[in-house]
Amino acid sequence: MKSIETSSKKVGSQRDELMEELYHRYGSKTSGMGGLGHRFHYWRKKYAWIIIVGGTKALKRLIDILASGTLLLCLWPIFLGVALCIKLTDGGPVLFWQTRIGLWGKEFPFPKFRSMLVNAEALKDSILEQSDHEDSITFKMKKDPRVTWIGRIIRKLSIDELPQLWCVLKGDMSLVGPRPPVPREVAEYTLSDRRRLDVIPGLTCIWQVSGRGDIPFDEQVELDVQYIQSQSIWVDIKLLLGTIPAVLLGKGAY
Repeated sequence: MKSIETSSKKVGSQRDELMEELYHRYGSKTSGMGGLGHRFHYWRKKYAWIIIVGGTKALKRLIDILASGTLLLCLWPIFLGVALCIKLTDGGPVLFWQTRIGLWGKEFPFPKFRSMLVNAEALKDSILEQSDHEDSITFKMKKDPRVTWIGRIIRKLSIDELPQLWCVLKGDMSLVGPRPPVPREVAEYTLSDRRRLDVIPGLTCIWQVSGRGDIPFDEQVELDVQYIQSQSIWVDIKLLLGTIPAVLLGKGAY
């Protein structure tokens, strides 16, 4: 109880200090013509910020809709060929569906072309200790025995991720943003790790371009936060362009 009370007092003190600073900056000079000028300056900056941020989000969403819709229409022959290969391999389902965590902890259905055995999830617990990400929240294994022959090909080229264009079209995901985690991983997040849930997740991100599965979880979080703090349409374009050689080279894809 004492620790909770101490924490509450600390938060209250910080809030009082912030309110006092805001008052001295904006409230103490609100009389006369000088006060009107100060108010005008405040409201101008406030609504300029709202317009810029809102406009950027709207433009990003428009790009997501146009790009994902176009790619879904253009890539259907690849979708069909991959689906046939998966079906002929073991007769199992073409798509593998998971629950992933998106913006502010919202759950959404997440599809991938199935690259593993049908009972892969049931087998996962038996190989958790063999993860190449030691002492990490995420599970990555370079020679995962659950991956099928066609699965190795489509994972190397990231073709298994293409069905997520549907999530982009719906708005659950974006073309660029932190990769969406599974609930099992989020349950182990620290408070600072949850910072990566402050934006809509994406198909590609900084660490996907920089090394993908070779980058440990802590560094993934750092890079995701770096993106969140510096995101812009230009940054998104550079990451999308950087994704092309990353996919072709296949580094860190397993």
